[in-house]
Formats: sequence, structure tokens, C-alpha cells
Amino acid sequence: MDLPESETIALRRDPLLPPEPCPVRWKRSARARRVSLRIDATKGDVVVTLPNRVGRKQGLALLTEHAGWVMQKLSDIAPERPFEAGGTVPIGGVEHPLRHDPARRGAAFIEDGVLVVTGDPQFIARRVRDFLRAEALRRIMIAARPHCEGLGVAPRAIRLKDTRSRWGSCAPDRTLAFSWRLILAPEWVLDYVVAHEVAHLREMNHSARFWALVEQRSAHRVTATKWLRQHGAAVQRMG
Repeated sequence: MDLPESETIALRRDPLLPPEPCPVRWKRSARARRVSLRIDATKGDVVVTLPNRVGRKQGLALLTEHAGWVMQKLSDIAPERPFEAGGTVPIGGVEHPLRHDPARRGAAFIEDGVLVVTGDPQFIARRVRDFLRAEALRRIMIAARPHCEGLGVAPRAIRLKDTRSRWGSCAPDRTLAFSWRLILAPEWVLDYVVAHEVAHLREMNHSARFWALVEQRSAHRVTATKWLRQHGAAVQRMG
């Protein structure tokens, strides 16, 4: 049965209110035993998963049945936040005004607490992302050094990614990878994620020994995890 990859349908969260646009992403799964709904706070839509041989009609029926819940959850999602002149960018968790200065040189840089972006206005978002990636790598490298020295370990390499589900990872070949979007979080959140992944260089698991190493290297495990749970989706919708 053919399904559109995504579409916008009209849902009515309340019989007394007019219908509202609802972005829907359809997925088919051979392992699914029933129709299910999931809100993707990063992409700002509802994901409807259908088993094989189950059609769009059944998915629409479940959406209609739970329209109030779906629309409330979608309305709770943080709005998209583009990198544009006149806005702000939370670098290290501190909001920096973004100013476009086309006559300057240097692509993008921080000056007196302001993120200055030069050149053609159509390249503002790209130049901001390039700056943030470079700054993220710089700060992650600085944060990793004392944790590596304290645990007597060394990564094979440190790389940046734009992952949507993981803030960091440690590969079997000892390569550490981090989301560049950690630069948008407070410094103590970035430091915790780095400490977490560096600890995997000693313990490639989540055993009690591993968590003891994390506690040894970071005092922010609980608060950082809570921050990422509360604000991570909003961070993913920036830029």
C-alpha cells in the first residue's frame, strides 16, 4: 500500500474549535503489530507507524481519536529558531545578539559579546553554523584534555556530527563523536557529555564502574541530564 512520506492534514482538537493543520510523517514497519503515534519534538511533527498490510485509513482513525493529545503536544514544541540577523544565539548557554555587518571581514566572530557575521546576507545561517562547529570542536577538545589525563586514556580521534538522538558516542576504535549543537548548551552540560564519553574509553559499558568514573570526572550528571531532557529538542530546532 503506497503511503505519502509526509503530509499535512486537518485535525480538530476540540469539537467547538476549527480544525488545525497537523504535520504527519508516515512510516511502515514490518515489526509493528499495531498502529502507533509518536511526537517528534525535533522535527515538529507526529510520526504514524503502520504495520504491513495496514492502510492510511487506520492511521487517520487513530489520529482522529487522539487529536486533542496530538495537537496539544505539537503546540508545546519549541518553535524553529533560525540563525538570522536581529536574533540571538546561545553560545555556551549565553545568549549572543547576532549582528550582520556585510562590510567586515572574517566570516563570523564574537566581538564584545556579539556574534558578528559578515558578507552576503544569504550566507548568514551557514556562516553561523560554520563558526559554531569550529567553536564546539575547540571547546570539546579543551574539555576532553583534563578528563583524558585524569583517567589515563586517549581517544583515537574526536569528531563532530549533527546527530538527532545522541549527544555523544564512543566507537569501538576509540573515536569520540559529539553533536556540534552542544555549543548551544551551558558549558557544564558540554563538559558532562565530554566526561561521559571519555569515561567510555575506560569502560565501554554503563556498569557501576563506568558511572563511578563519570561521577569522578563530573559533578553535573543529574543536572546536565535533566537540562538535555528539558531543552534538547529546542536546541535541535535552532539554525
